[in-house]
Amino acid sequence: MKADLHMHSTDSDGRLSTLELFKYAKARGLDVVAVTDHDVCKNVEEKKKIAEEIGITYLPGIELSTLYKGKSVHILGFFRDDAYNSEAMKEYYHTIKEGREKRAKKFVENLKFHYDIEISYERVMEISSGIVARPHIARAIMEQYPGYGHDEIFEKFIGEDCKAFVPSTELTTDEGLKLLRDNNALAVLAHPKLLKKSIADDVLAYGYDGIEAIYGMNTEAETIHFKRLARKRGWLITAGSDFHGIKNDPSHADLGDVALEGDALKAFLEALQ
Repeated sequence: MKADLHMHSTDSDGRLSTLELFKYAKARGLDVVAVTDHDVCKNVEEKKKIAEEIGITYLPGIELSTLYKGKSVHILGFFRDDAYNSEAMKEYYHTIKEGREKRAKKFVENLKFHYDIEISYERVMEISSGIVARPHIARAIMEQYPGYGHDEIFEKFIGEDCKAFVPSTELTTDEGLKLLRDNNALAVLAHPKLLKKSIADDVLAYGYDGIEAIYGMNTEAETIHFKRLARKRGWLITAGSDFHGIKNDPSHADLGDVALEGDALKAFLEALQ
């Protein structure tokens, strides 16, 4: 049995609908999938029904965007029950949606001010069918300026170290962990290889339930290192492609390129019970 526990749909910045995503997962030989859209977990009953029809197991999840000392830290949450639909979580989804829409407006302003790149906020929102995120902004830029590629836009204009960058949330890492714990979710540190070096030691010192030790863009040495760290800390191990459905995407793996199997998957599924 194989599981990919980190992927995105059109509910946030993925390119595939739930139906398309699950059909592709099945074709890629996956048995278990967790959809972990950015800062939202919705349409769970619909996803369960689609997964059952296609013949795979779906786990409701989320990827929380948090900040530690102003730097991005993402935490995967895997819900043990229906607390994804709690009043606290619904309030969070609403707050983040509003915040991300304000963020998108600021991105549009910053791009014009710093780089003389002019895109329409209305077009960004048209591209986004769910939670608006930077890939939607990148697509809007590519429409107006076809000479730029997706990764080039992130590197030069909308990445964390760029002048136009706007943080996605005011939620701290502490607050994010508390939100997940208060709502009966396993808290797993996402893609630790992407942590800024200045905060990595501090962030890794938190008491997570697990770590995404197997990540689609890891080197072999990084995977070995994070697996050892998980064993040392008594953490669960998860595996994720971080699939977004973008063709020829060098920043994320293809669905099922990495998978959780065997005892590690068994331990994870047992922890969800």
